Amino acid sequence: MPDDSKTTSEFLERLRSFSDHELVERLNHVSESLFNLRFRLSSGQVEDPKRIRKYRKAIARIKTIQRERELARNR
Repeated sequence: MPDDSKTTSEFLERLRSFSDHELVERLNHVSESLFNLRFRLSSGQVEDPKRIRKYRKAIARIKTIQRERELARNR
């Protein structure tokens, strides 16, 4: 889950410190949480719909870091 208490740069720094395996686990967790949040949104049970955007951005950031690492390995 994206950490609300951290700034974006601190969040990215923490993500970059994760291993590849931990990033995959984190991506799976955030994706599952987003799915559940969207399901609850459709049934009107979400208190803060802005969290959907935070989850989507977290997924994009994780995938960006994974791609950066992939490109670095192929150099």
